[in-house]
Amino acid sequence: MNTIEKLLHTDRPWLTDGGLETWLFFQQGFSAPEFAAIVLLDDDDARAALRRYFDGFLEMASEAGSGYVLDTATWRGTPIWASKLSLSEEDLLRLSRDAVAFACDIRHDWSDRVADIVINGVVGPAGDGYEAGTIADAETAQRIHTPQITALAESGADMISAITMTSIPEAVGIARAAKAAGLPSVISFTLETDGRLPSGDTLDAAIEAVDQATDGAPAYYMINCAHPDHFRGALADGSDWLSRIGGVRANASRLSHAELDEAETLDEGNPEEFGTLHQELAELLPSLRVVGGCCGTDHRHVGCVSHNLHKQAA
Repeated sequence: MNTIEKLLHTDRPWLTDGGLETWLFFQQGFSAPEFAAIVLLDDDDARAALRRYFDGFLEMASEAGSGYVLDTATWRGTPIWASKLSLSEEDLLRLSRDAVAFACDIRHDWSDRVADIVINGVVGPAGDGYEAGTIADAETAQRIHTPQITALAESGADMISAITMTSIPEAVGIARAAKAAGLPSVISFTLETDGRLPSGDTLDAAIEAVDQATDGAPAYYMINCAHPDHFRGALADGSDWLSRIGGVRANASRLSHAELDEAETLDEGNPEEFGTLHQELAELLPSLRVVGGCCGTDHRHVGCVSHNLHKQAA
């Protein structure tokens, strides 16, 4: 059984990281245009910080005896962002390839302590991660995202994850692009305080639509960039579609996306409560495979999640 197969059939959740961008920019003092951590891969100090960041989460995985999903810092790496980041499209693709190499080096160094590490090629939305997508059709989305997904695949990524997806057509296009590149995909939707996508679609309708349009191509779905209180109610009906949700990366804050967008300070929430809430989520999600965090979360939050989930599975 290869590492991806182990992830898909695990009976205890693997760990991943927290809010990489909020950690870098609010807690470590780095800056980058458009909140795009990918540009910092050319900064030696930022690379050293990223190494410390991932090492901390891998240490947790080692202590918990779990596998680990190691993200590439490539959330805004699709070429449509190049001009806003003052880069050429080729430079941006070069950074995606470099991000995979960086992740592979980390995996190599931890391979004797964490046996199962997946290199997860991260793709973000072509537009704002807090607003409904502006891409009207899946064909356009596939064309926009194919160059980065191809670069990630050819550089050695094990799977592709579309993070902070806000609409169905873009999710479909990315799932198709990943399939064409020969990699499994994960579609992670962001949800508003009412538990719906920014597009207004319900989570179950979005999952069903993407599955129908792609012949069930995504390996699983994930929820990110929303507090558990925002979407817990949508998971409470026990329906079969819940088995398609394999990951949760929640926000530390209960603030809405609009409030977070205006915030000048970081709302770190309560790490211990965050961990307890994930124990409740795990009871609602029969196929939960990956847990970590999103905006405002760091090693403390994911550590509390691991404590709650892995002590139960021990």
